Amino acid sequence: MNFLIINIQLSITQIIHDWLFSVMPEPAANFTEWVLIAIAYLALFAVAGLYLVLLERKVAAWFQLRLGPNRVGPWGLLQTMADALKLVSKELTGTASADKFLYNLAPYFVIITSLMAISVFPFSKQFQGFDINIGVFFLVAISSIGVIGILLAGWSSNNKFALIGAMRSGLQTVSYELSVGLSILTMVLLSGSLQLSEIVEVQRTGGWLILQGHIPAIIAFAIFMIAGTAETNRAPFDLVEAESELGAGFHTEYSGMKFAYFFLAEFINMFIIASIAVVIFFGGWLSPFGITESITWFPEVLWFLIKVLVIIFLMMWFRWTFPRLRVDQLLTLEWKYLLPINLVNIVIMAIIIWMNWTI
Repeated sequence: MNFLIINIQLSITQIIHDWLFSVMPEPAANFTEWVLIAIAYLALFAVAGLYLVLLERKVAAWFQLRLGPNRVGPWGLLQTMADALKLVSKELTGTASADKFLYNLAPYFVIITSLMAISVFPFSKQFQGFDINIGVFFLVAISSIGVIGILLAGWSSNNKFALIGAMRSGLQTVSYELSVGLSILTMVLLSGSLQLSEIVEVQRTGGWLILQGHIPAIIAFAIFMIAGTAETNRAPFDLVEAESELGAGFHTEYSGMKFAYFFLAEFINMFIIASIAVVIFFGGWLSPFGITESITWFPEVLWFLIKVLVIIFLMMWFRWTFPRLRVDQLLTLEWKYLLPINLVNIVIMAIIIWMNWTI
C-alpha cells in the first residue's frame, strides 16, 4: 500500500516578515516585527493563563468531589473569560497614602518579566521567540528579578499585610532560587550547553536527560519541583499571600485589572517552571521513545504542551495534598535539606560525567 504524504507548510511568520521588509525601511521593519511578536506572545499566553486558572478550578473540584465551573459556556469553558471581563470592568481603587508611581508600576513589572521568560522556550523546532546561546542563564536571571515587582507592590501599598507578604516573597525567592539554579546546573553539566534548543537536541539520540543522568538526575528533578513550586509562591509554600494571616498578602490593596495581572502572572510562572522541567529533564518537544518521529504531520508543539500540562497538574496536586508550612519550616527545608543535598548531588553528577557512566 502506498501512502501519499502531503507536507504543506504555511509559514505565516515568513510571509509577514517579507511583507514588512518590502513596504518599510529595515530599522522600522525590524522594530515593527518585534512589536508584533510581543503582541502575539502577550495575547497567546494571556489566554493560556486564563485557561490554566480554569484547569486549577476543575482540578480543585475533582479533588474535593465537586463539579467546579459549569455554568458559563459548555462545561464551564468560558467561566474564566467571564471572570476576566468582570475584573476589567471593576473600578481601580487604591489607598490615598500609597506611592502612586511604584504602586501602578508593580503589576506591569510582574507580568512583563513573566512574558520575557516565555520568549526563549523552544516549543518546537520552528516555534521559538529567541534562540539565544545563554537561554538557561537568561531564564534564571529573569525569574530572579520578577520578585522585585512583588516587593514594589508590598512596599508602595503602605499596608502592613502587603509589606509582610512582600518581605516573605523576597525571603522565599532568594532562598529557593539557589536550589532551582543548582538543580538546573546539574543537568547543564550533563547536556553540555546553556542553549535550550541544543539541550533538547542532545536528548534526541541519548534519550531524556532524567534517564541519562541516573539517580542524580532524578534527585535534581525532585528538588527542582519542590523549589520551583516554592518560587511561584504556590501551596504549600503560599506564605506570601496566606489568607488566614495576611488577607491577600502583597496584593491586598489591588483591584480590577491590576489584581488580574498578579493573578495571571502566578499561572504564567507555573507554566514557566513546568516548561523548564520539560526542556531540561523530559526532552522538550520530542516524543517519548520517538513514537511520532516518523509522522511528519504530527505537531511537535503538542508533545511539549502535553508534558507541560502533566507537570502543572503535579503542582496543582501538591496544593490540594499538603498543608501550608510555617516560615521557619520553609527556611529549614531549603537551608538544612535541599541546598546540602543539591551541592552533593551536583558533585556526584560531575563524577558520573567524568567517569563516563551516563547512559
